[in-house]
Amino acid sequence: MTTDANAGSDPASDPGPGLRERKKRETRVALSQAAIRLCVERGWANVSVEDIATAANVSERTFRNYFSGKAEAIAASHLERMGRVADRLRARPDDEPLWNSVVRAVEEQFAPRGTPGAGPARDRKRWAEGLRLMLAEPALHGEIVKANAVAQAELAAAIAERTGTDAARDLYPKLLAAVVGACSAVAVEHAMNADPPAPLADVLREAFDALAHGLPVPPRRTA
Repeated sequence: MTTDANAGSDPASDPGPGLRERKKRETRVALSQAAIRLCVERGWANVSVEDIATAANVSERTFRNYFSGKAEAIAASHLERMGRVADRLRARPDDEPLWNSVVRAVEEQFAPRGTPGAGPARDRKRWAEGLRLMLAEPALHGEIVKANAVAQAELAAAIAERTGTDAARDLYPKLLAAVVGACSAVAVEHAMNADPPAPLADVLREAFDALAHGLPVPPRRTA
């Protein structure tokens, strides 16, 4: 049985705006995660909006209230995750070096324990193969570009708050947000394409360490 987020409610028992917003966010996340999981497992063409709604235990009408289609639903996962990175950055100790705070915030959200593809190498490889196929879907590209732009702006705002700069007028917060976003994206792609797929937490740590040390040129590979 599905639940409809737009069903009527008794005004006397209506939750406050904070609770309503949290429930909306939870529904949005559930739909996005269901879309990703189903498309990775079944293939893009074999997943319908109805399938996603059913997997998230909501109605198709509720899905349409949140997303225009499955591409937008999938891209929303990245936006949600980067929003959590920004939130975690704001919550880090004020006396912690900014770079350490950024790295920890990213690691907490990009490679938490128990995420799909974080288990044995065989399972990681199966998940990575499905993920590559999904991300190659042309319909998804435009939504990912839009989500990246919004996510970068959110992270820049958090960096500006942390550094006392202006996200609209100063270069630094925008530059750091762009660097963090690019580093994270490259780490995810590298971990996914490694054979066998590499643990994302390890690749993220390596990537951010390289940035912290000025991207030193690595030793040449020998034939």
